Amino acid sequence: MSNLTKALVMVVAIMLIGVGLVVWKKKVGGETHQSFNTLSKDEIELLLSDAAKNNPAILKRFKDNPDLKKTQLDSFRELLAEASEAQSTGLADQQTNKQELDSIAAEVTAVNYDREINKDKGPMPPFGFVTDDQVKAYWGEDDQPAAQKSGFASFMDKLGLGHAADTRTHAVEFDDFLNAKIDILKQGNPEMKDRQISDEEKEQAKEVFAKIRIYRKEFNDKADAGQLDPQFVAKVRLQIKLQQAQFLARLYAQSAKDQLNVTDEEVAKYISEHPELDPKEKRAKADDILKRAIGGEDFAALADQFSEDPGNKGPDGKGKGGLYKDVPKGRMVPAFEQAALSLEAGQVDPQLVESDYGFHIVKLERKLGVDPTQKGGDGKPSTTETYDVRHILISTMTKDPDDPMAREMPVKEFVKGKLGEQKQKDLIDKLVAKNFVQVPDDFDVPEVTQEQLDQMKKQQEQQMQQMQAPQGAPGEGDAPPPTVKKVDPAKAAPKAAEPKKK
Repeated sequence: MSNLTKALVMVVAIMLIGVGLVVWKKKVGGETHQSFNTLSKDEIELLLSDAAKNNPAILKRFKDNPDLKKTQLDSFRELLAEASEAQSTGLADQQTNKQELDSIAAEVTAVNYDREINKDKGPMPPFGFVTDDQVKAYWGEDDQPAAQKSGFASFMDKLGLGHAADTRTHAVEFDDFLNAKIDILKQGNPEMKDRQISDEEKEQAKEVFAKIRIYRKEFNDKADAGQLDPQFVAKVRLQIKLQQAQFLARLYAQSAKDQLNVTDEEVAKYISEHPELDPKEKRAKADDILKRAIGGEDFAALADQFSEDPGNKGPDGKGKGGLYKDVPKGRMVPAFEQAALSLEAGQVDPQLVESDYGFHIVKLERKLGVDPTQKGGDGKPSTTETYDVRHILISTMTKDPDDPMAREMPVKEFVKGKLGEQKQKDLIDKLVAKNFVQVPDDFDVPEVTQEQLDQMKKQQEQQMQQMQAPQGAPGEGDAPPPTVKKVDPAKAAPKAAEPKKK
């Protein structure tokens, strides 16, 4: 199966969650009235109780780090706020997005139903128990008159709780599904713009599409008739809700990214209002050192005394006099290189060079050219043009005082990130209030036993052994057991708005 086909028919990675009853409500014509603005304490706790069976280490993390609860709840709150806003602004009603929401519902349902009804039947790839005859019968339904609904299903429709009446043929449904998948792939990957799906890929996608729809119908029919465990039905429906919420949140994030842009003017204003970030004192220090260098003092000695460049230390811990030898053109930041290459050998630049890293005092030791003493990879004299340069760096880098683990970064980058985070927080707070998002303030974490942790470790070791099995090992070629990606509940509602981090 090609990568394109896998992407077209890929079943959404399913979160392992258990939930209270969430009504899936549709009207004739398929208009969705799913609500994305509420997640209850019971739902979260059932999610965790289900996770205890599959990945108890997640629960141990919550026990060991109470702050993780708040992070998780904030993440849920952000997810639901963005999904609700996407819905209220009409993004969910655009044809491609509407089709993808339906596909998510079908895929989540089918994967869970497949796993539930076939859990004791031994290894089989996803949907492997759906027969060829069932697939043929599915496509053959296009030529048959519509089946009469059961009395219970008809009664549910009258209450407004039935499933959407879809008058499309299966062939039209598949075309809509495929077109939406291709549109979404092309939107996310410009390289796919001119990619055409082959007949073979289309047939593979068509087979999996049919199997998913077959299982979705079985699930809906049995759920309506009360033939499935209510908690299992509720779990599947919340999985649908959260997976659809993630899709909608990504859509909203893409549409809202301009609101989160931080301008150079905003960065400059913030720095001017925070004197501790103003580099004027460091500039004055760099100016004093520059005067001494121009006045004839030993540049290398000044570099070893004052430079804050970590690269000035050799393996023995001694200073290198600020020297960078055999620097190929294009390696250094543009402002630094432009200044260096404008000098004569032995000359100190009379001006400070400012970069994101700080203030540089620059001295060129050897002009750009081929160094006859250097050898290439083949042992022959190198033909690459390089130069030798010394510099003294007075750093303007800073660290986030609120994050002891933060790395040093340029002041402007730090400020831009800080302002971006505040804009994002303000926007989420606004969306939470506007869409009446409700998430509990706390939840209880089930106890985890050492036996559960040991069992999980054993399962992981077995999976690693299977992955590392050499080709030709006994059993190779046998169908692998169906697997579903386990998502850490601590990441179950990941922040969808990646562009906000700019």
